[in-house]
Amino acid sequence: MGALDTTEGHSNPTFVGDDSQPTGGVAKATEAGSTEKGKDKELTKEEKLEKFRILKNVVIISIAFMFLFTSFNSMANLQSSINKVEGTAALSTLYTALVVSCAFLPTWMIKKFKAKWTLCFSMLCYSTYIAAQFYPRVWTLVPTSIILGLGAAPMWSAKCTYLTQVGSKYADIVGENAEVIIVRFFGIFFLFFQSTQVWGNLISSAVLSQGVEENEEIDEDALMLCGVNFCPTTHASSDSNVTNLAKPPMSKIYTMASIYLVCSVLSSIIIAFLVDPLTRFGENERTGSSTGKSGWELLVATFNHMRHPYQLLVIPLTMWSGVEQAFLGADFTAAYVSCGLGVHMVGYVMICYGVCDAICSITFSPLVKTVGRVPIFTMGAIINLGIVITLRHWMPHPDDVALFFVMAGLWGVSDAVWQTQINAFYGVIFPGESEAAFSNYRLWESLGYIFTYVGSSTSCMGLKLSNVVVSLIFGIIGYYAIEVLERRGGLRKDEDGNVMTIDKLVMEKVKGPRS
Repeated sequence: MGALDTTEGHSNPTFVGDDSQPTGGVAKATEAGSTEKGKDKELTKEEKLEKFRILKNVVIISIAFMFLFTSFNSMANLQSSINKVEGTAALSTLYTALVVSCAFLPTWMIKKFKAKWTLCFSMLCYSTYIAAQFYPRVWTLVPTSIILGLGAAPMWSAKCTYLTQVGSKYADIVGENAEVIIVRFFGIFFLFFQSTQVWGNLISSAVLSQGVEENEEIDEDALMLCGVNFCPTTHASSDSNVTNLAKPPMSKIYTMASIYLVCSVLSSIIIAFLVDPLTRFGENERTGSSTGKSGWELLVATFNHMRHPYQLLVIPLTMWSGVEQAFLGADFTAAYVSCGLGVHMVGYVMICYGVCDAICSITFSPLVKTVGRVPIFTMGAIINLGIVITLRHWMPHPDDVALFFVMAGLWGVSDAVWQTQINAFYGVIFPGESEAAFSNYRLWESLGYIFTYVGSSTSCMGLKLSNVVVSLIFGIIGYYAIEVLERRGGLRKDEDGNVMTIDKLVMEKVKGPRS
């Protein structure tokens, strides 16, 4: 990423037409970074202090997200089990609002309030949704889901912008490749983020397990309605003959909601008082990207980014990221864990998922540096495909407790691939379009969530498993296409050396070769 050094990692001359020397994409950026940056650089006292301050901010932001998603992820995992129709309807609304938010709010909020305060204000939106769990009805869950969805996109875009910016600054200080540093920072972030599945689900399991009888008689006929035979409409219409799906007492839900509400509010307080403004690391001096534009121009920049050929190719993979997370949180937990073991076991199984996810999130970053991205992405796809095939043929049963944990653990390994590497991949292939690129990331990932949650309350598990496979195949094909293009020299450029957008490529094809 040598060409990015003079622009703090936020000017993308390959696409937006800056005057600086264009990069050639992923492969060339990596090559430039490795040749221009020294391996051993003697740091001054001021540089050491700045290096420490950057690392401190990365860790604090990660801790704040850990508190926030300790509450949200755990509550979302239980929605299909404790609130059923209302819960999944609210989650669908949440991600619909997030799509709208991705289109209109991130670039404007980051410009207006800066990255730090965008994070702080957006995190408060999550607290409204957690508070609605004290009285879970459609008219409380849906409006607070809209508020959460509107705040989610600016929050995630601000987080990605912050990590990318300080990652580039850190690389300048220590004399390392900016791509490697950014991937490392995302790995640190997701180590904390994925651990939320441990802390949050530990809380929910401890609360829901109180007073549960361990030696209840197994109803074999009821278990035949679980797994691939699970249909939410059947269970809803019959008020569920599966005793494992009975809703927990409201007193337990109140206890969980109280703990989660404290965690979500605390996350915003941490950002407000402990995180340095991004202006300290050159936020006001950034060129390119979406800085210095009006609100309408920022909106146009977000949609304009979809003209980039790589953005079109990475859309299926981005949607897959939403599909696989929603499938695990809504469908696997309801059709397999809750139906087969009981609602009180959801948290314990998801803890296994979270532990594997967190460990692999930090492990894959240095592993990518050693073996490259392609083997890691391929491994994630193979694991997911193997699990889906298994879920189609395996009927959940209390005697197979270990299998529930194995499935969740392996899904955590693959999810670590998608969460760390897709985020980092966006930072690498769109180095100067952070706000617009990451807004697109959240937008398309949210559509994946929406499609899955809408089908969660209406479709049977057999159809859902087929949809998961189709989504995975299209996603990995799009990713491979980008890697092939990079190995063949990158995208085509115009006379000015800028990457040609998809509409220009189509028009050139229609007009035919020049004489």
